[in-house]
Amino acid sequence: MATAWLVQRRTGQGGWADAFWSLGLGSAGVFVALFPIDDTAPSARQILAACLIGAWGLRLGLHIARRARSAEEDPRYARLRQDWGPHFQSRMFGFLMLQAGAAAFLALSILVAARNPAPGLTLQDIIATMMFMAALFGEGIADRQLSRFKTEPANRGKVCDTGLWAWSRHPNYFFEWLGWCAWPIFAINLNGDWAWGWLALSGPAYIYWLLTSVSGVPLLEAHMRRSRPEAFAAYAARTSVFFPMPPRN
Repeated sequence: MATAWLVQRRTGQGGWADAFWSLGLGSAGVFVALFPIDDTAPSARQILAACLIGAWGLRLGLHIARRARSAEEDPRYARLRQDWGPHFQSRMFGFLMLQAGAAAFLALSILVAARNPAPGLTLQDIIATMMFMAALFGEGIADRQLSRFKTEPANRGKVCDTGLWAWSRHPNYFFEWLGWCAWPIFAINLNGDWAWGWLALSGPAYIYWLLTSVSGVPLLEAHMRRSRPEAFAAYAARTSVFFPMPPRN
């Protein structure tokens, strides 16, 4: 995240911070999943966990990197730049160090999931994998739908309300949270042999708090209310904030 701070300082694009965060957490997840604690080879669960978090980090990190390279500054960071004024860079560095701490905390869920000592892969592992892949697929669809909407000149000043975005104002965030819900399923051993597995519940709880109360929904919706108040008010009146639900008439 220190590298992310240097890059955003050089480019003037705060959105690079999210790309570095995603790629960094993905790399850290692979590391903690596979790091050897004895002379034994990684288990099938460790390898599966490493592959899943690695795929997540690459998809999200590269998606955000493409957006940061070709688009205007992320409105969340643009607002912070405006609010913090001449203190932006020093405060941005502290903010990114907090993000590094958040990533380290989230990596704990991956660690205890990968280290579940249950032999082989179980039905829980299959369910968790299916949930994670569904979340990865759903988030990718939401991101592509929003990107296509933004490329249409006729949509300038409008709010994306098609596809998954008709069911949730933040479907990408919902699927991001859903993916983290898979780690407790990997980690918790219901026969009580792996008490550490319960720590994996901290991941989805923490990411939900971050997305809905800190750096996700509040900042983006504040920007939407400022930039397109009437369109967003109508959209918000008929569309669920986070969990996908049929739009209200």
